[in-house]
Amino acid sequence: MASSSLLQSLPFSLKTSKPCAPPKPATAHFTIRAQTPLTQNNNSAAAASAGSKQRRPADENIRDEARRNNAPHDRHLFSAKYVPFNADPSSTESYSLDEIVYRSQSGGLLDVQHDMGALRRFDGEYWRSLFDSRVGKTTWPYGSGVWSKKEWVLPEIHDDDIVSAFEGNSNLFWAERFGKQFLGMNDLWVKHCGISHTGSFKDLGMTVLVSQVNRLRKMNRPVVGVGCASTGDTSAALSAYCASAGIPSIVFLPANRISLAQLVQPIANGAFVLSIDTDFDGCMQLIREVTAELPIYLANSLNSLRLEGQKTAAIEILQQFDWQVPDWVIVPGGNLGNIYAFYKGFKMCQELGLVDRIPRLVCAQAANADPLYLYFKSGWKEFRPVKSSTTFASAIQIGDPVSIDRAVHALKSCDGIVEEATEEELMDAMAQADSTGMFICPHTGVALTALFKLRKSGVIKATDRTVVVSTAHGLKFTQSKIDYHSRDIKDMACRYANPLMQVKADFGSVMDVLKTYLQSKAH
Repeated sequence: MASSSLLQSLPFSLKTSKPCAPPKPATAHFTIRAQTPLTQNNNSAAAASAGSKQRRPADENIRDEARRNNAPHDRHLFSAKYVPFNADPSSTESYSLDEIVYRSQSGGLLDVQHDMGALRRFDGEYWRSLFDSRVGKTTWPYGSGVWSKKEWVLPEIHDDDIVSAFEGNSNLFWAERFGKQFLGMNDLWVKHCGISHTGSFKDLGMTVLVSQVNRLRKMNRPVVGVGCASTGDTSAALSAYCASAGIPSIVFLPANRISLAQLVQPIANGAFVLSIDTDFDGCMQLIREVTAELPIYLANSLNSLRLEGQKTAAIEILQQFDWQVPDWVIVPGGNLGNIYAFYKGFKMCQELGLVDRIPRLVCAQAANADPLYLYFKSGWKEFRPVKSSTTFASAIQIGDPVSIDRAVHALKSCDGIVEEATEEELMDAMAQADSTGMFICPHTGVALTALFKLRKSGVIKATDRTVVVSTAHGLKFTQSKIDYHSRDIKDMACRYANPLMQVKADFGSVMDVLKTYLQSKAH
């Protein structure tokens, strides 16, 4: 059999939704809203019944419970398909999500297009209430921050095919001291996507992609494993979700360019890890060539399925603000899929009537890997890939981003801005944030540097409600923090370092250093 035939798949026919009554919320236990006095009475009775509901039988798990409670027709109300990204409205090119396809006929990117007409049959209040009713529950699969928006993500997948660690629902916290002390802001927030199953926002997209792969394998499509090129976080998410589903994962990593904490995650989860003597862009080129020849499903953000999960972080932000829209959202950018995912999440909420506007977006890049920033500063005249240099923000050390077109579209559509951070700037910002009780990654330091610069220039005002997206947990980058606080980074002043104090083991020496310290802190 020719190698290319391994990847052929039969098309899957998407059904056209017929008008019908609004579906009951798939959580089954919670009232969405009263449509008529009759439904109000029925819903009240259902709510009372839910309040006294007995625990499910001991021999039944949450998947079994979902099969029993969820209406089987619900997943046929809505549909989605692949279309060429930003295609001409007259284009008829489209693909089923059950096809294995990554690019359009012209070689461009694909996008997941939802049947917005079907979604619009239900108003913004309905969707707000539905999504709110699922928060904090363990009902399968809606306990996930991603799958609680299933109708907007992967509407036709069966609940049994979903692979989830109940990711999402990450903390949005008020950065009170940092905002006031360093920026003069009272309404600064951090969306900590790093508080997740594998410690980064990549879980949001990987649950969607691996769930679809799980579905394809059950349909006997030619998918033996799933592969990705990674700067660390993608490989951790892929390997964990594949391990959960019993699907082989293959990871291409640039040798000696990711942290030990990031390297150990795919190894521990049983991935087949290849350490390759190149940078991320080189790994990406290799994985694209390999997946064109072998039955390995490509998991990088060239695959637009992941962005469907990542966009739910934007919806969560609105939800956590009680559906009020912030003024600014700042997102670190490397391969640039995430900035588009946030735009897409906000835009869907606007188009479906959940909110009346979207925030302005800022994409923050490391100066050592800043092709989007240079493109923006040129007035969007000409994009040129760059040869990236080593950066502490290793996950965004990408000189030729796959999603450049997506990012530009998002930023132009929301009057967005691109900023950059030098190595010293991002490390200082990380240390400043940590000194106020956070424990952030270097990539969040890039985003905070962008905020510093935009505050200084007056673009972002003191009263603007601003959200900084923290993309990974600081525990993945402990060595960079140790080096900074030890002042062990060449050509870096480390102005906010907090080095260890070496003290002799006697009472007098300890008392002397403590008195000096307390005097320095006295007000």
